[in-house]
Amino acid sequence: MNFKLNLLIAFALTTTAVFGQNNPTTSSSSSEDNVMYKHSIGASLFMLYNFFPDAADYYLLTYGYQIDQKNRIFVEFNTWKYEEPLGTYGDSDELYPGFVRAYGIGAGYQRFLWKGVFTTIQATPFIKQYYDVNDEKIQKGFQLYLQLIAGYRFEIAKKRIYIEPAYALKYWPVDTNFPDDFAQVEKGAPKYIFEPSLNFGFKF
Repeated sequence: MNFKLNLLIAFALTTTAVFGQNNPTTSSSSSEDNVMYKHSIGASLFMLYNFFPDAADYYLLTYGYQIDQKNRIFVEFNTWKYEEPLGTYGDSDELYPGFVRAYGIGAGYQRFLWKGVFTTIQATPFIKQYYDVNDEKIQKGFQLYLQLIAGYRFEIAKKRIYIEPAYALKYWPVDTNFPDDFAQVEKGAPKYIFEPSLNFGFKF
């Protein structure tokens, strides 16, 4: 499975790179001139789940810069709490004897392929704080969290507000320093998951 997963990631990244090549018949200056708003601030509509009982206490804040009509880069702050392995999130047979609080700042590249269709690659390093059942801090760990995303951007309000329904392959090849009792629950869980996302933002 690891080989197939790595092959899928390599294929998707290669596809993104191929589509990411500039059209030689279009000057970069003319593309840049057509960008109405270069900056954006965004978040996730899934944060509304924070108002529900037993929520993941999930928060996301993104700053993006539109280089031209096809290319965008961004940085993102992300934090959440979880009580089960991420690879079986929402469907785990066993919960941790406590929970994990993760904090990360990542960077990504977004390529618009056709109209609102886009692909995104993103990497986020996370610092993980482990807590026991008494909400006491135990120890810290590190996680490298990679995402490959495909979706569509809808724009409203004279293209100043956007909504991006998408689907993502999330993969964490590095995940360190589990407490022993957490590691027993984590044992055998996959290091990847496919999940939807629903981000929104304001351009200026």
